[in-house]
Amino acid sequence: MTPIWLKKTATGIALNLHCQPGAKLTKVVGLHDGCLKISLKAPAIENKANEMLLAWLSKQLKVPQKQIQFLSGQNSRIKRVEIWGSITLEQITEALSP
Repeated sequence: MTPIWLKKTATGIALNLHCQPGAKLTKVVGLHDGCLKISLKAPAIENKANEMLLAWLSKQLKVPQKQIQFLSGQNSRIKRVEIWGSITLEQITEALSP
């Protein structure tokens, strides 16, 4: 079964994320309101948290960072990112499960 925070799109896979900047560690915390909650070590200033999120997702999912883009929420804790390329829903679920 596909987690509630993952959705297949016409061009890739969308992730609904709830991000908490300024944490001690960057990691998956669990679920929050239908989103995958991720704590980010970077502060929410000058786009640092967004940059860290993309770099961290790229590393966790083993996809190039250029294959990840924001759909919405760059200035919000609630973010939607899309990943495209040869990654599957199963690989994302396995890599990011809380």
